[in-house]
Order: sequence, then structure tokens, then C-alpha cells
Amino acid sequence: MLKVEGIDVFYGNIQAIKGVTLEINEGEIVTLIGANGAGKSTLLKTISGLLKPKHGKILYEGKSIAGKAAQTIVKQGISHVPEGRRIFANMTVEENLELGAFLRKDKAGIKQDLDKVYELFPRLLERLKQQAGTLSGGEQQMLAMGRALMARPRLLLLDEPSMGLAPLLVKTIFRIIEEINQTGTTILLVEQNANLALSIADRAYVVETGRIVLSGDAEDLTASEQIKMAYLGGH
Repeated sequence: MLKVEGIDVFYGNIQAIKGVTLEINEGEIVTLIGANGAGKSTLLKTISGLLKPKHGKILYEGKSIAGKAAQTIVKQGISHVPEGRRIFANMTVEENLELGAFLRKDKAGIKQDLDKVYELFPRLLERLKQQAGTLSGGEQQMLAMGRALMARPRLLLLDEPSMGLAPLLVKTIFRIIEEINQTGTTILLVEQNANLALSIADRAYVVETGRIVLSGDAEDLTASEQIKMAYLGGH
């Protein structure tokens, strides 16, 4: 579904991504784990068109998307829920969700997807006319995810969905991520909580200073002493 081959990404003179290669198959949940500043968010931004790679290829369903405009990439079926949610605080919940479908013309399909979002996130339905900026952190995360789903993505990029949330809400968000995946959406997840990310993922890549240093089945990586020591609080 998605192949990233040997990409290099720079911020000015600083190389943030160094020759990264990874693959995501249809229907999977794949997670990127690593310390803060390792390059995980940069990788998502490059896939979604917010950053351009200097070298390398990004192929989505066999077609090159490297360096294409973010809007074009959304049209092709990739949605990105950025770190920090990035909702429109002065607009209502409903308006934020409608914006997620701004590239679509199929009114019946949009209505169908709105109903699906309300089913996944009943709390949003209760707060439709409320300004998004007045929602709690957990509700804002639900809104950011709901808005991304309104583009009807086949691949959903999630950047730190649990950041700043209470443990109970984190569990809810991760249960919903699994539900979204079970309805046919492929997911690439960046998450600081490596234990939780590995518990729902099929496969994982470990990112350190802009490079992939390890990859494999999530179950195998969870059992790895190296991963336990570095990311899972093992001793």
C-alpha cells in the first residue's frame, strides 16, 4: 500500500530523516516508536506532503506521492492527524467535521461518514454546536480524528494521539483506533506510549536519530530485551 524508499529530509541544514525505508500493507496497524526528536513526526509530515524529501521515493498504491501537495495526497486517500490536534478552536464541532470533507462532493457519502463518526465518538454528537476550543483535551483528540475520517481515508496517519490525556481516555482512544482499523482503514501510528502502541500494532519500526534501527512484528519487539530496556520501562 505504502512504500517509503531511502528518503532523506532536511530542516534547513539539519538532516532529520536519514535514508529511511519502510512499508505498510493494506489493513495493518504499523507503529513508529522512538524517543522525542527521533524523527517520527517528520516522517509522517513527509508522507502527508507537509514536508518534501530531498532524496528517495514515497509510493502509495504504486504511484509516487513524494513532494506532492498535501491536498493532493488527501484526495488520494491519506489523512493525517497531527501532533497537538490542530483543530479550529473558534469553529463549532460540526463545522470542524464538515471541513474534513471539503474535497468531497458526494453528499450522501458525507452524511454516511458523519453518522459513522458520531457512532465512534458519541461525545461529539452531544457537543455539535459547541466551539471546538472549549472541548477537553480528549474531546479535541476525538474531533481531530473524526475530522480526518471525514476525508474517507484508506490510510490514516496518527501522531501522538494519547498526548496529554488521562489514562482512562487513552484506553478509549486506542480502542477506537482498533475499531477504525477493523472497518478497513490502514493505520500508521506514532506514539510515545510504546507499550500501548505495540499492544495494538501488527508491526513496528524503531526510529533513532532519523534512522530505522529495528523493525519486526509488534509481538516480537515487545518481547525483545533491547526494546524493553530502551522503551518499555524494563530493567
